[in-house]
Amino acid sequence: MSEQIIIAAVALAGIALVALVALRGWQGWLALKERELERVPAAAASARYEIDSGTHMGSAVANPGLANPGFGSARIEIADLKERIRKLEAIASGVDL
Repeated sequence: MSEQIIIAAVALAGIALVALVALRGWQGWLALKERELERVPAAAASARYEIDSGTHMGSAVANPGLANPGFGSARIEIADLKERIRKLEAIASGVDL
């Protein structure tokens, strides 16, 4: 009987340890995602300013040490959207491209 209690206690302690480690990992992952969400709006606003104004003042100047690899893709997407708008305006005015 005593042996069964020891095995149950060790198993319970093991499960509790695994649960605590998993909880700590989950909290770390949530903190990482929260930091990513805080960083994205600032980077997006900075990218919009850079693309609209034609300057090279990216978030590296506004936020030193902030790495934003998405600026190139944002610039391409905005250029693509501007091209689509130009084509739609040409179609609306009756000009063939």
